[in-house]
Amino acid sequence: MRTNEGVIATFIEAGITRGFTLPGLGITWSLPAFHDRKSEFDLVLARTEQSASVMAQVAGKLTGKPGLLMAQGPFATTTGAFGILEAYFSSSPMVIMTDTSCYDGFAQYGVYQTMTGDYGAGDAFAVLKTMTKFATYATTPAEAVYGTQMAIKHAMTPRQGPAAMVMRTNIIREEIPEQTRAALYPTEGYLRHTPMVPDRAALDRIAATLAGAKTPVIIAGNGIYMSRSGEKLQALATRDGIAVASSYHGKGTIDETTDIAVGMMGNWAAAAANRMVQAADVILVLGCSLGPEYTRFRDTRMMRPSDQTIIQVDIDPLQAGWVMPVDQAVTADVADVLDFLLTRKGAEPGVVAARKDRIATIKLENDYGVLPVYDTRPGTVHYADIMRGLGDFLTADDLLTLDAGTNRIWATSRLPLRHPHQLVAPGGIGGMGWSTPAATGAKVVCPQKRVTGVIGDGGFVMTMDAIATAAERGLDVVYVVANNAGLGMVRDNLGNQAIGVDFADHDFTKVAEGLGGSGVTVTEADQIGDALREAHKRGGPVVVDVKVDPAASHRDCSDYADLPEGALLK
Repeated sequence: MRTNEGVIATFIEAGITRGFTLPGLGITWSLPAFHDRKSEFDLVLARTEQSASVMAQVAGKLTGKPGLLMAQGPFATTTGAFGILEAYFSSSPMVIMTDTSCYDGFAQYGVYQTMTGDYGAGDAFAVLKTMTKFATYATTPAEAVYGTQMAIKHAMTPRQGPAAMVMRTNIIREEIPEQTRAALYPTEGYLRHTPMVPDRAALDRIAATLAGAKTPVIIAGNGIYMSRSGEKLQALATRDGIAVASSYHGKGTIDETTDIAVGMMGNWAAAAANRMVQAADVILVLGCSLGPEYTRFRDTRMMRPSDQTIIQVDIDPLQAGWVMPVDQAVTADVADVLDFLLTRKGAEPGVVAARKDRIATIKLENDYGVLPVYDTRPGTVHYADIMRGLGDFLTADDLLTLDAGTNRIWATSRLPLRHPHQLVAPGGIGGMGWSTPAATGAKVVCPQKRVTGVIGDGGFVMTMDAIATAAERGLDVVYVVANNAGLGMVRDNLGNQAIGVDFADHDFTKVAEGLGGSGVTVTEADQIGDALREAHKRGGPVVVDVKVDPAASHRDCSDYADLPEGALLK
């Protein structure tokens, strides 16, 4: 058995049967082994390492199993870093297989592309160590197989994330010795683990604290998303009258149109969420780091450890009590905590009614779920119109991917999602260009879902190559481009000193046609719903080019997110 054969055998043993790639050098040398097992392994050819890395990250995010990126060393560590960093910050399980590109014996001579870390070379291993949970550098065939096993183990073990296996290029086609000093064993034994069991006394204390609260609030984070516990959370909160706010990673894990939902908290968020957290006497944080952006950079009027009881549950013991001091830190899977709380007796009807009245008041005072109507110049629409069209269109069979910038701010702050776990959004680095390959990757791993991606024109041009991948694989995906002919958020922030932010108004329907898809142009608000329906009926990749008024601003959301000055809410 050669190294490349041993590596793919390891992936298949571990249940990883799909990889995303743009091959080069060492990955090219690996591919004959993948060809021999193509009936067992789906190789997805992307057009850039950036798009391949996003597709792999989304595969891990949606399935809970490591998404596999296969890319040549200098490019896995540069353009491919986009998806790797997103996986790192978002705790998405992901494996990176790459090489040192050292051309058989020339690494010490500074041969071009080489990534061994020698004089005159780059260092793939050093770079990947900065953005992964685990990285290993294999210099023998046996190390490549064992390193792959360990990368899979680390990617899958809580807290999940990306893990990398870097191969010295010359070993990829070498024979694995029949007898190795460090014996090789089947992969399965390395991947076994027993889930942690929550401490019963800690669970009892959580239940007692919630029972005695006047205005309890639950903050749902990435732990709810990754454990797919939204339905359990909604059942508990509805039964006991507990408001549910979310972090960015936790948005859309429950039905945001229900009476206990108050939306996403943070800087660009639903005002009702911020004010609900501010009004709480007990805050139960489920699988959320309480990162500064979620707490308006630790606004002391919003979360107040001195006079609010804060309980934080996380699968990673380092997360609880990291950003904000807490009264109780519980290491557990949030799904297990919800299961326990659902077995306890619910709050009395009078208590539930009083709690829900307070939630309703705060939502009403802060226009929760209200999408204003804005005037726009002829032939253009506002972001609010796009959100209104999506809100009327999305069903339980849909997945929605987001991108960066103004389009994302409008979606997270002003689009209540009715169907749990249909949102697929970047929240790690949250970079421009994520949505298009993310939507493509989402359709690859969830072919039964109807997939729509929303992206700005700036981000779309960065990764529109993913449309070609969708066309080549016959994927039905719709990409909604909020086309305001510029970098809208940057333009807004520069005000009357705007420079370096304006683009030409490109016709993205023609781009779609050239890449093997088709396009629809929208110039009026009342066309959005019809365009979405038409695009999804067509089949194949379809771009909906929505002409957005350049004057439409992310700042139109700002008044809704500002906390009131002066006295705290009662």
